[in-house]
Amino acid sequence: MFRMMHCLLLFMTLLTNCHSPSGDLNLVVNGTTRYVIVLPEGASKTEINAANKLQDYLKRLSGASFKIINETALTLQPAIFIGNTGHAEKFNTGKLKNESFFIATDNQHLYIKGGGGKGVLYGVYTLLETYFGCRMYADAPALVPHSTNLHIQQQLMDKQEPAFIYRETYYPPAFDNEYLEWHKLHRFEDLWGLWGHSFFKLIPPKTYFSTHPEYYALVNGQRQATQLCLSNEQVFNITVDYFRKAIADNPDALYWSIAAEDGGGFCTCDQCSKINKEEGGPSGSLIRFVNRVAAKFPSQSFTTLAYLNTAKPPLHTKPSDNVYIMLSSIDAYRQDPLSTTPSAAAFRKNLEAWGAITGNLFLWDYTTQFTNYLAPFPDYNNLQPNLQYLLSKKVKGVFSQGSGETYGDMEFFNTYVQAKLLWNPAADITTDFLDGYYGKAGTFMAQYMQALTTNLHNTKAPLDIYGNPVNNFKDYLSAEAIDQYSLLLDKAEKAVDGNKTLLTRVYNARLPLEYTVLQQSRFFGAEKYGYLIPENGTYIVNPRWPVRVQKFVAQCKDAGVKELSEGGLSPDAYQQEWNVIFSRKWINSLAFQAPVKLANPYSEEYPAKKEKTLTDGLQGDKDFSTNWLFIYGKDLVATIDLGKVKTVKEVQMNFLQDPRHYIFNPSDIIIETSDDGVNFKSVSSQQVSALAGEDYDVKINNFHFQLPGVGTRYIRVTGKCLTDMPSWRAAGPGKKASVCCDEVFVL
Repeated sequence: MFRMMHCLLLFMTLLTNCHSPSGDLNLVVNGTTRYVIVLPEGASKTEINAANKLQDYLKRLSGASFKIINETALTLQPAIFIGNTGHAEKFNTGKLKNESFFIATDNQHLYIKGGGGKGVLYGVYTLLETYFGCRMYADAPALVPHSTNLHIQQQLMDKQEPAFIYRETYYPPAFDNEYLEWHKLHRFEDLWGLWGHSFFKLIPPKTYFSTHPEYYALVNGQRQATQLCLSNEQVFNITVDYFRKAIADNPDALYWSIAAEDGGGFCTCDQCSKINKEEGGPSGSLIRFVNRVAAKFPSQSFTTLAYLNTAKPPLHTKPSDNVYIMLSSIDAYRQDPLSTTPSAAAFRKNLEAWGAITGNLFLWDYTTQFTNYLAPFPDYNNLQPNLQYLLSKKVKGVFSQGSGETYGDMEFFNTYVQAKLLWNPAADITTDFLDGYYGKAGTFMAQYMQALTTNLHNTKAPLDIYGNPVNNFKDYLSAEAIDQYSLLLDKAEKAVDGNKTLLTRVYNARLPLEYTVLQQSRFFGAEKYGYLIPENGTYIVNPRWPVRVQKFVAQCKDAGVKELSEGGLSPDAYQQEWNVIFSRKWINSLAFQAPVKLANPYSEEYPAKKEKTLTDGLQGDKDFSTNWLFIYGKDLVATIDLGKVKTVKEVQMNFLQDPRHYIFNPSDIIIETSDDGVNFKSVSSQQVSALAGEDYDVKINNFHFQLPGVGTRYIRVTGKCLTDMPSWRAAGPGKKASVCCDEVFVL
């Protein structure tokens, strides 16, 4: 009897100390706790990890030590139950979906239970963030407030499940394991046994092409290693053998990719052509092939890419139940949401069409400028409406491709906001991030981002994932606009009041503006805002510019910039590129600022300075979109008016070779002169050797033409564009070669 009374008194004491009159459970009082963390018998690794994480953070939060025990050892003490404990079964929540969880309390205990995967761990991190005020804004230690008293309301039920079953935001913070788990994100390496463009991983050309060219696409009458021939039975057999071994070696992988290589060059053999004609395009032979392979492994899930040539669904064949379609939004501009922007009309049509034949849709989306990771890319206000739109269209998963492992514009904002919205597209977290990550500068950072967005819309500029900040010098990245943004960031710097951590964050947010100024200075050259200044009848490098570049490069390294574009220059290589520019001697060309007439139009997509590109005194570098006159599919025929008859002894120019972008040297270069601009006479020419074989190196080729002191007013330069693409550089139907010339120097 005494023992029973003692237990009852102990129980009443625990109740008194574990909840307050206000209706809260007091987990910690004055730095001490009576609570224990309870794991189920035979707890899983995820449950054990969740308990350990909770124990660690509760210690950091309150200073109190929470003991972890097995459920079988629990007596009368109050508890935090983690995972599939018997005590948690009293909550009638129904079956928890994969990765979902609930956080619940009664009058004494706290419960966190998860569905499959890492659901219980996600529940722990949600408890820490939502109820205890912890935050992880970046791939750095979490912000943990401290209090010797820790409480949570009684009779709580917070049940959550993800809006999307696959959630990945491809920015540097997401490469940190705890950041990934805290924000309930995935990493494709963890889910896919084989990812992305996979044809040549299945059947590598280096292994098979020389002996079995029939395994590969028939393009322009020749077998080429551009894609696979999907109607070849041996291709199917090798693919099945590959997956039989790969699945055995990696049984935990959730998905396997069977997807075309990046680019065109799909097979046009009789059988593939017949299938694609029946199905309306290359997606026909692709989906039939993927379905055949998937049928051999019914317990596995396969993904394929609906991208470029395969963006449209087949007319007749539906993907099998274990086949997922990953549709790309690559062709859409980003200044407006995907649901409304005219450039996404084809994407929306394809999304609807795929959705009509399969319930397994993923999206491959893009939230950076791949040609310039540091360029300001104000799609910030579109992140939420885009994900809400995708959810309404029954999309199940999203791969949001950002700057990858290198620092990019507003990367921490993008990662954090995307992560939260991928779990719950209705979340309202922008202010929380800006104020939490930037402190008192958050208000000005919000104004900076909004100013970018407003100017983008007001100037009606397209926001292109393959754009260039140089091309926006008249719209949202004009000199006047940059001054506006810079003033807002000045206010942000001042607001942090010397806090070094916050000041560094604002400095890093300014990197895209500085990058824009530097890139545009190459474009302006000898003009206002250029890197050159006049001196004694010529132009020299502004002495402030080398120091400015060095400072920029150093800050890039500190911020984690590894490359400035996809597969592009490192900060050190960018410095070296500038060093080459600084070392160039100004050439006093007779054609400087002379008017130019073109027989064929320049590319509107890459206009540079239009016709004036050829006489602005500036040479191009390896980026075809800056300081190169880009002519697509036709000859460069440029007539330069020197203003009066002048004696010409030499003409020189550069042509760019960039086969990845279908840019090749001209086949022939012809120099002609005229006194009247009507009757021209050929004075020099050169036949240019074609590339001997496959060569994707970017090269700048200089051509000199010596003339015997010709007196002329007009110079006409013709660079003949290749009429046929090299056989090794397969392209889609109708794709043509381009020629790019930077400057015509007349001496």
